[in-house]
Amino acid sequence: MPTDPFRVLSVIPPMTQLNTPYPSTAYLTGFLRSRQIEAAQEDLALALVLDLLSPQGLEQVRACAEALAPAARSAQVAGFLAAFDDYRATIGPTIRFLQGRDATIAHRIAGRRWLPEGARFRTLDVYVDDEGGDPLAWAFGALGLQDRARHLATLYLNDLADVLRDAVDGRFEFVRYAEQLAASQPSFDPLAEALAAPPNLVDERLAALALQAVERHRPSLLLLSVPFPGSMYAALRIAQAVKARHPHIAIALGGGFVNTELRELAEPRLFDFVDAVTLDAGERPLLALIEHLQGRRSRQRLVRSFVRDPQAGTVRYVNFPEPDVPFEDVGTPTWDGLPLDRYLSLLDMLNPMNRLWSDGRWNKLTVAHGCYWKKCSFCDVSLDYIARYEQASAATLADRIEAIVQETGQTGFHFVDEAAPPSALRALAAELQRRRLDISWWGNVRFEKTFTPGLCEELAASGCIAISGGLEVASDRLLKLMKKGVSVEQVARVTRAFSDAGILVHAYLMYGFPTQDAQDTVDALEYVRQLFEQGCIQSGFFHRFACTVHSPVGQRPEEYGITLLPLPPGRFAKNDVGFIDPTGADHDAYGRALKKAVYNYMHGIGLEADVRSWFDTRVPKPTVSRHRIARALQAA
Repeated sequence: MPTDPFRVLSVIPPMTQLNTPYPSTAYLTGFLRSRQIEAAQEDLALALVLDLLSPQGLEQVRACAEALAPAARSAQVAGFLAAFDDYRATIGPTIRFLQGRDATIAHRIAGRRWLPEGARFRTLDVYVDDEGGDPLAWAFGALGLQDRARHLATLYLNDLADVLRDAVDGRFEFVRYAEQLAASQPSFDPLAEALAAPPNLVDERLAALALQAVERHRPSLLLLSVPFPGSMYAALRIAQAVKARHPHIAIALGGGFVNTELRELAEPRLFDFVDAVTLDAGERPLLALIEHLQGRRSRQRLVRSFVRDPQAGTVRYVNFPEPDVPFEDVGTPTWDGLPLDRYLSLLDMLNPMNRLWSDGRWNKLTVAHGCYWKKCSFCDVSLDYIARYEQASAATLADRIEAIVQETGQTGFHFVDEAAPPSALRALAAELQRRRLDISWWGNVRFEKTFTPGLCEELAASGCIAISGGLEVASDRLLKLMKKGVSVEQVARVTRAFSDAGILVHAYLMYGFPTQDAQDTVDALEYVRQLFEQGCIQSGFFHRFACTVHSPVGQRPEEYGITLLPLPPGRFAKNDVGFIDPTGADHDAYGRALKKAVYNYMHGIGLEADVRSWFDTRVPKPTVSRHRIARALQAA
């Protein structure tokens, strides 16, 4: 009697991006098919949102909201119920508009009389000018009707997300769904309690969608890719539903969150939901797991996999020594099976780089595995995704790009490298030019001196439209302590070269690094002001430094003048670690000023003002000359 072939189903659990598929399943599906293994993929994050944000889905949300006592209803929920008929009538057309399938409805959305408006629309009040004019004119100017409508439609969806959070699931968000249950969580208890609770509407719809996907594909192995803490709860809800209905299906867990935070996993209860947890690049562990499930490999020969010992009930880490699949041989990602015409092109934050993240669908591709620099002291340089550096040839990358364009019909690419190497980008640019392969692409780099004006022009000619990179703390002392290998003046010259080539430049900025004091913070903001003023960067965002256990700072804190706080005991996640910095700077207060300043600088506001004016507290005068960057550019 013939048996079913071995099939693998890779799933993107809620929540990830809504404008484009998270690439992990595309990578794994392409790799498995290159090895003649039947493989399919589903994006349940998108499916869940489209299910809930539909006329029928809103009917179910209304039932949940009406079940609340009037006194327990938030203002958002009360507003939703009062305007329900308008929400139900507008949700379908608005989703189609954001999917690019009904452009003409932009006129009604932009008119501000058609969509019901909740609390999220109050953010528009900050844009109203003194004459009481168009509140979006300052933000969008001549960008046009479609952009205005997309921003308003995004606010409308955010209002509905607030209703879902207040009426259905207090953990619901479009990106960080139930993140607090998993992020750096030493105990599995919060997740276990949430998973043991009666399912709410979101849980029920997710389980139904997961079971429908399993019925369509009938997999032997279900892969759950968890890139973020905000995907873990939903991943385990999917596993819970599948195990209850199809206990014979093996389930494996992997992805960025697992690779970073579950490296010391010792929690057996996780294996009530999954059969294996794999670490780092998934190709080799996955091949070993498939051979084991097919009876061709013993359990003792799994690769980088956590399993539960069936007799002792404890967690075991099995890592039979086998080389990883070379990056050149991992195959071409495929988006076959994903509904590319149903993703939502959102316009949320008025930040040009954030817009690239959330607006439009991008084919995701990696130029090189790992980081060629791998020295930055704040980075997880000890982990595989940074430490193991491998390149593919320019010809191989161009072949992959051609195949992806042929499959998807779309020519936009986001290179998702930690830091794309300049040599590889130069070779790829030349190969794209040689083949006359016209694409648009953007990615992350180190602002190193190799990016000369000539190279920047070559990259622009090959289709580069934007570059992001880490300036981190704009202080030469702290950059040296971070082992960034760059100086502020070098960053100025490199970013100006990109900008002069017509490439948008976004700077990742950091505050709160060990030993950073008020003077460092003020001087850093002065440098950033000058970089905006001189046209070196067009976008930026300040992030608060977090110490992780896998970074040089977390592993050798004495070198950075700090003392780590003891980690709480636990057998589950471990990543962020608290520390005591003897400088005692009030980074929370500084952070508000830094973010406010950069937001205004992006819109050309306040560039002539003294940087101290952004701070609510008294801070020292900058020690940096107001013309330091201009002189560095002139000297170059």
